[in-house]
Amino acid sequence: MILGGGAGGLELATRLGDRLGRHGRAAVTLVDRSPTHLWKPLLHEVAAGSLDRHANELDYLAQARWHHFTFAQGALEGLDRWKREVALAPVLDEAGAEVIPRRGIRYDTLVIAIGSESNSFNVPGVTEHAFLLDSPDQADRLHRRVVSACLRANYRAGDGHDGRLDVVIVGGGATGVELAAELHNTTRVLAGYGLQNIDPDRYVRLTLLNADARILAALPERISEATMDVLRSLGVDVRNSAHVVEVTPGAVRTKAGDTFPAAITVWAAGIRCAEVLRNLADLETNRLNQLLVTGTLQTTRDPDVFAIGDCAACPWPGHATPVPPRAQAAHQQASHLVRTMERRLRGEALSPFRYRDFGSLVSLGEYSTVGTLMGFVSGKSMRVEGWFARLMYISLYKMHLLALHGFVGVALDTLSRALKRSTEPQVKLH
Repeated sequence: MILGGGAGGLELATRLGDRLGRHGRAAVTLVDRSPTHLWKPLLHEVAAGSLDRHANELDYLAQARWHHFTFAQGALEGLDRWKREVALAPVLDEAGAEVIPRRGIRYDTLVIAIGSESNSFNVPGVTEHAFLLDSPDQADRLHRRVVSACLRANYRAGDGHDGRLDVVIVGGGATGVELAAELHNTTRVLAGYGLQNIDPDRYVRLTLLNADARILAALPERISEATMDVLRSLGVDVRNSAHVVEVTPGAVRTKAGDTFPAAITVWAAGIRCAEVLRNLADLETNRLNQLLVTGTLQTTRDPDVFAIGDCAACPWPGHATPVPPRAQAAHQQASHLVRTMERRLRGEALSPFRYRDFGSLVSLGEYSTVGTLMGFVSGKSMRVEGWFARLMYISLYKMHLLALHGFVGVALDTLSRALKRSTEPQVKLH
């Protein structure tokens, strides 16, 4: 049983279904709270309207049929390790009526891959007044709000109002930086589709508040500086060392006493794992609710329970911190567990997981892509930018699709999207 259909969980279920489920060697079950999958690194593009979620989502039931595994919908509610049973919460429809009842599902081997969620750090007002980017539904709501705010500003301009739209993004990591660039492009595209009263350069103000001394603090400083140059050229107001202490319906306040007007506030300042993982069946966790795992990705207190992706604190030999919570890590861990499950079936000893850092890339939408790629011969990283970096960034998503659909499926999908793109606006207008 695999809990969580994200980058790692869905790839693992697909490959195990093809290798083991197809031949009856194992029964593979994937569990997720949502009926569809969307690669999480794309959520900022959905929020900005530069990506249509419905054209890029994958139905779990269809993928299960095509790749010989079973899909069960429901959110993790509890775990009984002694009975080897997972408790799933009931599934409700939009009206709150129960569609699927609360139930338990038995397992022999469990893989927990439920990912992570935004960390509010207990800042007052975040939950009530800020948009999060943890799911496609949240990204959709943010996009609709952006479109509505632009329309409102357009038709209020010249009617006693200045028509200004203030957007504050809290968090200087990859999500916050990429979203700032995408929203800059979105507001200009929207203005070009009939919003004559809005001059984006004058009336749309994007502010990025970052608690660290520099943006993209987890990446090399030269990448941070290159990204800052691009954001400055776009007119994004970046404030480093700005610790947010309160979010209100119309403003964001910092520890230094500064107040930033905000018609829209987006919270992208750090991650943690779901509260359900804390003390889940007495499994060991850290302060971010990540499950502690050994080098073989088994949880420290139960060899029949594995964890991968953002929800796993996986040791990284030679480093003081665990394997970073990135899509490439989840992809590598899923590939490793495919081999691990085959070894378990044969009764062989398990081999340790070894993470290979292929570098990091940050996409600034239509404007630029910057990052680092690791050279495994020299052991050093090299800076990349421009069209080559953009190609590498796109290839990360294509690798995910290859694991799900194979080469032919990805090639046909890429061709069809390229043809369709020529007849659509650059961003969603609704």
